[in-house]
Amino acid sequence: MLRERGLRLTPQRQLILEAVHLLGHATPEQVHQHVRQRAAGVNITTVYRTLELLEELGLVNHTHLSHGSPTYHATGADQHVHLVCRTCGSVAEMDTSVMHPVTDQLRDERDFRVDVGHVSLFGVCGDCTERSEDREGP
Repeated sequence: MLRERGLRLTPQRQLILEAVHLLGHATPEQVHQHVRQRAAGVNITTVYRTLELLEELGLVNHTHLSHGSPTYHATGADQHVHLVCRTCGSVAEMDTSVMHPVTDQLRDERDFRVDVGHVSLFGVCGDCTERSEDREGP
């Protein structure tokens, strides 16, 4: 895909793409930390620029799972909704079909198409809810 656009698949680009695939959901800083274990000369600016390029090419997507940096994941995986626990920080994935009632309504009433791959829902996971209820007691 890079070659089709007149670009080279440099070792740095390859390492960054591999890191995104390996890490699952990762911030640019996490990708940078992972890549530096194999290539100490790769700087954070290269990581950011490469992630932007890879997203333009449709190889990675980003979403916002916190107030910090975006989180990147490979597009080879099926699109999914992110469920982010505000208590423990865990990230779970849910099939996009859970959003169909909302996306259908927005399409029908507002002619608006939702990019479900960027959807993150924040709340409290079952484990944290259970631990909280255990502390409160009967």
